[in-house]
Amino acid sequence: MSDAEKGGFLTKMIGPKRRWRQYKARVKQLPENYRTAVEAIQRYLMHFAPTDGDSSASMFEDLADLFEQAAADGTPIRGIVGEDPAEFVEAFVRNYSEGGYVPTRARKQLTDAITRAAGEDTVEEGKTV
Repeated sequence: MSDAEKGGFLTKMIGPKRRWRQYKARVKQLPENYRTAVEAIQRYLMHFAPTDGDSSASMFEDLADLFEQAAADGTPIRGIVGEDPAEFVEAFVRNYSEGGYVPTRARKQLTDAITRAAGEDTVEEGKTV
């Protein structure tokens, strides 16, 4: 993939760089557990192919809006994403694109990250995760 193709791919995934930087700055201002949840959702969203950069940028900006408001209201993370964070994200992304294939591993990583961000311990094979 040439540098031009990479640049086009990244713009398609995250939208215009200025909007991406603004989004990242907003996320950085969130309380740690909300930031952790948003970053996990962001990684998961990268598995979807947005229709265009503007849709993608709007999607990430709306995600930041949602978590900023939740943090301001004191809404717990599970109150935002529910018990199945992958289902939440897939429903969220349907508003912006047709979506794409999401590997099982990505679903597990998202679920585990949200569990940690929500302050919930999980036990796996005798280990606390």
